[in-house]
Amino acid sequence: MQSVIVRAAPATDPGAGPSNGTWAHQRLEQNVRRLVELQAPVLEDGGDPEPLHRMRVAMRRLRTVLRQFGPALVLPGGVADARIAKAARRLGMARDLDVLRARLDQELIPQLPEEEARALRPVLRQLRRERRLAGEQLAETLTSGAYLKLLERLQGWLKQPVFTPLGTEPVAAWQVEWQAPLLSALAVHPGWFVEEAGADPESVHDLRKQCKSARYCLENLQPLNGEAGAAWVHRFQGLQDLLGELNDLEVLRRAIDDQLPGRLVDSLPQLHGLLESRSALCWSRWREQALELQRPHCRHGLLADLLGNREEAPKGS
Repeated sequence: MQSVIVRAAPATDPGAGPSNGTWAHQRLEQNVRRLVELQAPVLEDGGDPEPLHRMRVAMRRLRTVLRQFGPALVLPGGVADARIAKAARRLGMARDLDVLRARLDQELIPQLPEEEARALRPVLRQLRRERRLAGEQLAETLTSGAYLKLLERLQGWLKQPVFTPLGTEPVAAWQVEWQAPLLSALAVHPGWFVEEAGADPESVHDLRKQCKSARYCLENLQPLNGEAGAAWVHRFQGLQDLLGELNDLEVLRRAIDDQLPGRLVDSLPQLHGLLESRSALCWSRWREQALELQRPHCRHGLLADLLGNREEAPKGS
């Protein structure tokens, strides 16, 4: 039996504020507009990494809105997460290479003796080659018929949105339901229970992505979540940054290892020491926060804040 669908409509009670569908529509519109505006600067690839970074963020936020509010929306055929995933991967590859090059060239090499800095020049050249290739692949994707058709369908839907019956309900009445599933899944993620650095890097890396999704999920409803919600957004941002740096350092270590005839610790001892000390510091800070967030008062406190049962912000935020 097919679900009833309705064209854009206000919430059932006009005094209840915007509907679920209207709320999601506004956020989709913001991110689709950013994607369109950033298309030319990203394709230009003139050396400024900021447009690529902003486009990647807009793509991620778009995907989060579609996943989060999907039950309220009736989207046209072809607008699905799997269709967006290829462009997201291409953006991610190019952006990650920009970050690795900047970290190596601007942060690490200036701290090294000339001999080690000179030994890293082939690594920088290889990263530049990989970035050129990633840029070419990204341009191919962003100018492809499939991607342009996706944008066209999204823009068409934004002009004439179609919602499910849930989409006409007031968003304030469904505030918790739009956030609780993702946050509950985050709380039981296995990455929280990895106690030793390097023991399960895949789980820890996936947890970083889940923290980012949780942050975007909360930000999508920030006007309703109030100050407590803003404090949790700040906390998830911090977790995301720590896990992101851990991942960047490990990826950079592997990229350097691939270009060296021997072990990193033997060939570039000072760089090895820098990477080790930064990784250890990030891991220590991460485990401290992970242990705090595993405690019941923190795990339950987030949902309690969303329900409006607590006035104070979460501890440690």
